[in-house]
Amino acid sequence: MALLCAVVLASCDKNAVQEITGPLPTSRIKFFHFGVNAPGVNFYANTTKMTATTSATGVESTTGVVYGGVGSGGLYSAIAPGPYTLSGKIAATVDKDLAIASVNATIADGKAYSLYLSGFYNTTTKTVEGFVVEDNFPATIDFSQATVRFVNAISNANPMTLYAKNTLTGTEVPVGAAVAYKAGGAFVTLPNGTYDLNARYTGGTANVITRTAVSFSAGRVYTIGARGDITITSTTATNRPFLDNTTNR
Repeated sequence: MALLCAVVLASCDKNAVQEITGPLPTSRIKFFHFGVNAPGVNFYANTTKMTATTSATGVESTTGVVYGGVGSGGLYSAIAPGPYTLSGKIAATVDKDLAIASVNATIADGKAYSLYLSGFYNTTTKTVEGFVVEDNFPATIDFSQATVRFVNAISNANPMTLYAKNTLTGTEVPVGAAVAYKAGGAFVTLPNGTYDLNARYTGGTANVITRTAVSFSAGRVYTIGARGDITITSTTATNRPFLDNTTNR
């Protein structure tokens, strides 16, 4: 099954005109590398490479999408509806193209999805966990407010609720309900503004993850993704618990 828009040659003649007016795939997918300590990867849908890192030499980079990164610069990749094995494969020369995570998912027509590598990389089995969530933001965007949801990709964290505190008014509201590991909450609307974000365990009052001064613009859609190791207390460690902000639309 073709994943991306096919370019069909009108004939075998070397001067043949390329036909590029065929319909584009109607579904979309993003790829997040939130697997703690995992090597950089290229993402695949079945055997088709969906992401790659550019190189100034013309040779494919062996870096791939590294931990904390989002494939294709955070943009969606077009994908045709159907069943897939979605995987992250090592980009480096050592263990090149070894799949460290594979997730089976069925892509529905016209819908958007996100694949997350998550959990902790096992250096013995060379595997990490992964999951897929549907990005079911409203088809009609409210251009008077921002739309935000929370995804929990921290395997050693309890279910968390994300709170957004407006830095101008001081008003704090929950961004949906509590979200367990490998799940995403509902999209909710927030007034345009700058917010301090705090993730808290269900029933708790202490902030387990904080990120300050995050701007949400009216008419845009955002996903706040929790990643890292919840036990890390350092404020600078790469694998510290962190709230990632990615624009969906």
